[in-house]
Amino acid sequence: MRTLTKFVQAPGAAPDISDDSARVREEQRGRIKGDGPLARETTSRDDRPATSRGAAGSASAHESAVKHVTGRATYIDDIRAPADCLHVALGLSPVAHGRLTRLDLEKVGAMPGVVDVISIADVPGHTDIGPVFPGDPIFVEEEISYVGQVLFAVAAESHRAAREAVRAATVEIDEQPASLDPVAAAERGEVVRPTHVQQSGDWEGALAGAAHVVEGEQFVGGQEHFYLEGQACLVQPTEDEGVVVYTSNQHPSETQKLVAEVLGIPFHAVTVEMRRMGGGFGGKETQASPWACIAALIARRTGRTTRVRLPRAEDMRVTGKRHPFHNRYRLGVDDQGVIQGGEITVIGDCGYSPDLSEAIVDRAMFHSDNAYSLGEARVTGHRARTHTASNTAFRGFGGPQGMMVIEAAMDDIARKVGEDPLTVRKRNLYREGRNVTHYGQTVDQIALLHDLVKRLEASSDYWARRRAITAFNAESPIIRRGLALTPVKFGISFTAKHLNQAGALLHVYTDGSVMINHGGTEMGQGLHTKICQVVARELALDLDTVRITATRTDKVPNTSPTAASSGADLNGQAARDACVKLKERLFDFASEHFCAELGGLDREGMRLEAGHLVAGEGESERRIPWGELVQAAYLARISLSEKGFYATPLIHYDRETGKGRPFYYYAHGAAVAEVSVDTLTGEYQVDRVDILHDVGDSLNPAIDLGQVEGGFIQGVGWLTSEELKWNDAGRLISDGPATYKIPTYGDLPPVFNVTLLEGHPNSMASIYRSKAVGEPPFMLGMSVWSALRDALASLADYREAPRLDTPATPERVLLAAEALRSRHDPALTKAGLETGGA
Repeated sequence: MRTLTKFVQAPGAAPDISDDSARVREEQRGRIKGDGPLARETTSRDDRPATSRGAAGSASAHESAVKHVTGRATYIDDIRAPADCLHVALGLSPVAHGRLTRLDLEKVGAMPGVVDVISIADVPGHTDIGPVFPGDPIFVEEEISYVGQVLFAVAAESHRAAREAVRAATVEIDEQPASLDPVAAAERGEVVRPTHVQQSGDWEGALAGAAHVVEGEQFVGGQEHFYLEGQACLVQPTEDEGVVVYTSNQHPSETQKLVAEVLGIPFHAVTVEMRRMGGGFGGKETQASPWACIAALIARRTGRTTRVRLPRAEDMRVTGKRHPFHNRYRLGVDDQGVIQGGEITVIGDCGYSPDLSEAIVDRAMFHSDNAYSLGEARVTGHRARTHTASNTAFRGFGGPQGMMVIEAAMDDIARKVGEDPLTVRKRNLYREGRNVTHYGQTVDQIALLHDLVKRLEASSDYWARRRAITAFNAESPIIRRGLALTPVKFGISFTAKHLNQAGALLHVYTDGSVMINHGGTEMGQGLHTKICQVVARELALDLDTVRITATRTDKVPNTSPTAASSGADLNGQAARDACVKLKERLFDFASEHFCAELGGLDREGMRLEAGHLVAGEGESERRIPWGELVQAAYLARISLSEKGFYATPLIHYDRETGKGRPFYYYAHGAAVAEVSVDTLTGEYQVDRVDILHDVGDSLNPAIDLGQVEGGFIQGVGWLTSEELKWNDAGRLISDGPATYKIPTYGDLPPVFNVTLLEGHPNSMASIYRSKAVGEPPFMLGMSVWSALRDALASLADYREAPRLDTPATPERVLLAAEALRSRHDPALTKAGLETGGA
């Protein structure tokens, strides 16, 4: 049950207004209602600190925190709909590949409660809703490309009636063999986008001249987004032949475009609103749009509000995942384990269509170096087409899958040259003379990267623990412990240059309160909170003076998705731009308006401080309350509204040459993980984790800490327990929480130390020199996977790091342990231990 908490003033209590507000109210007495402003609070009270409360840089609570815990936060299914609202169910393909030969929906339309049923023939506009490249039909026309592809949609008076009606359809399919192996598909040239290559120097010569060559293969599994709020939307038809779309969606402007194109109407006839999501993680960047398009079609055909919400199992079957990758590496190293060069190949399993796979595999290639110099290297990326749902964006956007290549190589190199993996990692970090990536971007803040690793190495007592773990493993035949420190260097920016832009709309009302709107979306990550904090800081107001409204395409148009960790960077700068423009206008006004009253104001030194406009210094200082300034500006007919805009500078990338500067800056971090592994069962636990993460000058340390902790745990889940399984027919069988295991509270390490790196502001001109924090912490979870390999390597006396594909389930860990024992000490196989063998 949802509850509402009302806050009311005690009877007879005096209004909570300042003396300045009371004076202005007195001045307005007797005027015609609406003739002048009414001040609620014109300035900070005398008992408030000299600076504004809750502004950017402070650890303020999430702007919807109280709503979250009291049930007042409104999600899509909480939106009240008219009594005649229609509910939609989908008819889905039962096969992975084939040709639709017959689709008879006559019986479906005759089912009780059914109002409308639609298929590809009922679409008046575009039928392909591919977000970047074509290839995503809204309904199947003939070719079927995956289990769960939408054949038709039914709208009924209730959700149950719609779901029952779906089963009445007559569907005949000429089933054909499905392609489910991305490696074989890539070898056959079955790709959704062309292969791309990045190369730096003579990689073949580097391999030929190296003292050692280390090579290996790995499979990196995909990941289900498992957002708590599934795919959902509510569409209302409007009187002007348009629609208003309420959607759980990371990219409202793209949904506006696709809905308009499907309906065959102008973009301005579609308004998309998004107040908050119950999680997104990339799964609602492109794949929230199809459901809005289907609901909009039915809403326009019937003239009735239409709701779509996917059940969990259906949601998991019809939407794409994090791309599984098959990676290969062959690297030449010297006797110290320093990489001289080599080649890396990544094959992304893209599913049946391009979706965002070109950019995702690109980012895997960009991040195949992680924090290490590859020297003279070639990196090749293939985008394999398979008959599964089209895989899509997920936190990290391909970067984590690329980083796994080099982290695996680091462990392998260490075992090859007989050094501790941390020693090898430190030797290979980007450094002076080796500070240019394989795609031509110079890595700045190298000292920060080295300092961060050094500080975590010391604070976590890495070397003392390494000695203790080595001694423990020498005496323990079954339980083995592992330790690993892995760094992260993650590039911040959309790799598609045109997406690096944002807009904002600022309103100041005559009581001094402020409203901000921007193009970013809130999915629980605290973006709206940070934007409010930026506005509060720029206008020198308390945070509770600033309110944010739902993201709407009729307020800020042509927005980019909230993705690539860029939400605060882009929208924060746009909001700041609006504030700066408004401040300049108010300063110009104040320098003229208050000239006679205050004997002249110093325009050059004018500033906002703690709810006042301040001019001059010392004895000549003049202070005007914020509310008084706003009211005077309104009466003088000065605009109190402003729009802001920001476009990230400097970034560029030439796909023809594979060179450029795709990232505005890099965010860094490092994690130390310690694990214990039962080598007879493959079961393991994470005993301790220490994290030190770089967020520049944090916009909100409390929110950033939460992002680091949550990102790390989600990354650990991806690499350990979250296993996606398809049967031989291409049907997803891990389609719910009973068969797909995300981390739970019990999976948290009992010792979990998380610290934000202080004293290292961003070297680039980001918003207040902060750094993005959404995606980079995700890759810190690799420390757990590397620690598992370290524990297993003890079975081979640290002479070999086993291949450990992900997710590293207990079954995979056990198989890796058995393989090592069989090669290095056959007497210590599981069978030998169980029969008492030494």
